[in-house]
Amino acid sequence: MNHDSRLPDPLHAAHAPGADPLRDPALYLNRELSQLDFNFRVLAQAMDPQVPLLERLRFLCISCTNLDEFFEIRVATVRHSAQLCLTAAPDGITPGRLLELIHERSRELVDAQYRCWNEVLRPALAKAGVRIVNPRHWTPRQRRWLRAYFRTKVMPVLSPLGLDPSHPFPRILNKSLNVVVVLEGIDAFGRPGHLAIVRAPRSLSRIVELPPRLRGRDERAFVLLSSMLSTFAGELFPGMTVRGAYQFRVTRDSELMLDEDEVENLASALRSELPGRGYRPAVRLEIAHDCPRPIVRTLLQNFGLGENAVYYIDGPVNLNRVIQVYDLVQRPELKYPPFAPRQRLEDEDVFARVARGDVLLHHPFDSFAGVLELLKQAASDPDVLAIKQTLYRTGKDSAIVDALVQAARNGKDVTVVVELRARFDEDANLGVADRLQEAGVQVVYGVVGFKTHAKMLLIVRREGRRLRRYVHLGTGNYHGGTARQYTDLGLITANPEIGEDVHQLFQQLSGLAPRIRLQRLLHSPFTLHSGMLQRIEREARIAAAGRPGRIIAKMNALNEPQVVRALYAASQAGVRIDLIVRGACTLRPGIPGVSENIRVRSIVGRFLEHSRVYWFGNDGRPELFCASADWLERNLLRRVEICFPILDPELAARVEREVLHNYLADNINAWELGPDGRYRKCEPAPGQAPHSAQQALLDEL
Repeated sequence: MNHDSRLPDPLHAAHAPGADPLRDPALYLNRELSQLDFNFRVLAQAMDPQVPLLERLRFLCISCTNLDEFFEIRVATVRHSAQLCLTAAPDGITPGRLLELIHERSRELVDAQYRCWNEVLRPALAKAGVRIVNPRHWTPRQRRWLRAYFRTKVMPVLSPLGLDPSHPFPRILNKSLNVVVVLEGIDAFGRPGHLAIVRAPRSLSRIVELPPRLRGRDERAFVLLSSMLSTFAGELFPGMTVRGAYQFRVTRDSELMLDEDEVENLASALRSELPGRGYRPAVRLEIAHDCPRPIVRTLLQNFGLGENAVYYIDGPVNLNRVIQVYDLVQRPELKYPPFAPRQRLEDEDVFARVARGDVLLHHPFDSFAGVLELLKQAASDPDVLAIKQTLYRTGKDSAIVDALVQAARNGKDVTVVVELRARFDEDANLGVADRLQEAGVQVVYGVVGFKTHAKMLLIVRREGRRLRRYVHLGTGNYHGGTARQYTDLGLITANPEIGEDVHQLFQQLSGLAPRIRLQRLLHSPFTLHSGMLQRIEREARIAAAGRPGRIIAKMNALNEPQVVRALYAASQAGVRIDLIVRGACTLRPGIPGVSENIRVRSIVGRFLEHSRVYWFGNDGRPELFCASADWLERNLLRRVEICFPILDPELAARVEREVLHNYLADNINAWELGPDGRYRKCEPAPGQAPHSAQQALLDEL
């Protein structure tokens, strides 16, 4: 199944007099279904024989992890909408119907994931000497060793729970590995056996490597913990007969339900709320495909789920945990070739270099160390008076946080806006906030009701008799790990107008400042949405006047209805529009009379595409912006975001070449979206040379 493929007639009679034909639900794809389609494109990388084998395994695991988060957040949100009987989205699909479509499409994805694992990757890995050994293929020696391992390393930390009137069904933690065991016999207290639950503690490794003596020469062999739990469940119930052992996993709603208007201390409220997140209402049950129906019904009843929420799994229910094999097996020929990013600013006086002109960083092709060097030099420079920064995600053992702590200890005035509500990083960010405060940093938690997603760093430095501001603005987080895996852009500048804008933004975030007027930056929730609409409409006017109108935009997702309608109207006016949208896209391209001038493509490759770039032709005077925000409702209307211009003509040309035209030329990792909602893989045309945008940038190194 794909999106509803009915194509609208922009002039059909279904519209009431005066109705806007660009609001026709048939013009819009559904965001959730579009997001699911992205995971099919990720899975296609796992099936591609041109991708190194262990990287294919990594893509499979990424698609599984993405689906977990999709259920935890998106499906949970749709369930809430259905329960509240909320109205349909712009695509016209009601929340109740959408849940049905999501489960249908998700089953197709899950089936494809496990076919990829069972029929393609697992055999290919075994052929390459990396075996994940199924219990059916354990040798007697392996079975003896695994039984001993289970008894000495696993059993001591297990707490099996028999179900009876005094032992009701236990609370099952979100995404934890569990086994339901069917028992027969009488225990020591005379109680008849029926069902028991065995929960795998998080302290246990989900994959165990067999010792060299139990595997072939030049071979690595692994066994999944889920296989051991199912096989040796009888060890936990001596004197009883195990009639079956079936692994299962439940996925729960992971959205934190904080009424910020009623919260006096956000940090304290989050500390209280986080421990209960793992036990919120269930949204999905995954269970072994051979589990008897009565047991499935028992589990569904206990989790409050309907039949459509159960997924029968032919393999490990926690398939994403196989990613450990990628880290354990050091076989360079089975992975992408390593690369060393270009070194920028590491051996320079950063302030002197930026004073001469703006610096552009394109990660991961340019090293993130340049950003860290800027902050380190600021922390130790006696002329630096103040540092202000936003932190959304930083990663464990962050060198950025280390530098901020050192700056505070060196007597700088340091202010950090920490976004505590960064999804799944709330606990880590609470720890970061505590550490910064202990060092004397002024920590601000942003604005009630608006996540601070902007990426900004401001350094105030005394130079002679004046103060000068140095600024770093980025499309990605201050996170050293993702800077090696995501494509992002960063600008370091001493431009006075940009510096003043960023100063005002920090004043607005940390104080109770009124609405501000910025000179160069657009910012949500105030001017970014309207600023983008004005520029799209300007291109439409240019095209309507008979001159070339042109828009190229790159982002992670697109769903904001007003932006979509503005793009449709611009296309109708003759504007040529190219959209590079990695994930969900609710716009239908290629509809005659509506979007025939719009092309949408998605790039899925070695690195996660994360940069946001917006380019407008502007009648021969192009404007190019980079942003922390996608064209999503939440980014444009309910978050604190920034959108900054690249003013240096050479740097703007570099972004246009590297990030826009380079990706529009990709015919290896690109997928084109059709008017029917289907994505089709791009291939080189006859006589056309193959071109991978990411590989082209790596080759420049």
